[in-house]
Amino acid sequence: MKIAGKVLCDIYKTVKKEEMYLYVAREDGTKRVPEALLNQFGTPVLVTTMLLAETKKLARADVVKVMDDIGRQGFYLQMPPPPIPLKEQL
Repeated sequence: MKIAGKVLCDIYKTVKKEEMYLYVAREDGTKRVPEALLNQFGTPVLVTTMLLAETKKLARADVVKVMDDIGRQGFYLQMPPPPIPLKEQL
């Protein structure tokens, strides 16, 4: 659902890869997500539903890009962060 610069969004995780999330418009669900991506993602597990707005901050994504991708292609795929090199962990 899009309301004047806002999107009601479902956020799913995958059991196949930690910290990978799929954002979709609540009203569309995963029906606009390409089948090939869903096959690789696996069975989506709903994490939360959130009202996205341009003024809202997301931890690891630009909310404007997320909203634009959902509107344009039906989804936004948040990839896991890159691993921290071992020498930086010590």
